[in-house]
Amino acid sequence: MKILVINGPNLNMLGVREPELYGDKSYKALVKGIKAAAKKYSVSVKCVQSNEEGKIVTYIQRALGKYDAIVINPGAYTHTSVAILDALKAVAIPTWEVHLTDVDNREEFRKVSYVSFVAKRRITGLGFDGYYQAIGEIAVRRKAQDIVDSL
Repeated sequence: MKILVINGPNLNMLGVREPELYGDKSYKALVKGIKAAAKKYSVSVKCVQSNEEGKIVTYIQRALGKYDAIVINPGAYTHTSVAILDALKAVAIPTWEVHLTDVDNREEFRKVSYVSFVAKRRITGLGFDGYYQAIGEIAVRRKAQDIVDSL
């Protein structure tokens, strides 16, 4: 099982950007934790990050036929990007949407998520643990499907 983890704008600034909201751990620490979670669940994971909407769309498009699931934190593009939504719809890869903070209890504009129109699950407000939870859910779901398929 292969999972692509996509992080959007400003997530490379973790540990620097608004630590009172996002904590003091770096993006490098996030990637390290994601890789540890993937190992725990015996899945393969690739992490990418971009501040550019078009690059995120390209990551999604290139995932077709290569990845079994996507975990995405689109950052600010969550609330603005129809292009990311359309790319996720086009590839139809099961997608988990993750946000470090509880975006539903922040500014009003953050309550709209285009990605949630296609996401199988939306996990918010758990910090880094949200990513680990998404990876665990994907792995468990895949194992359950493998059992059903073997019957």
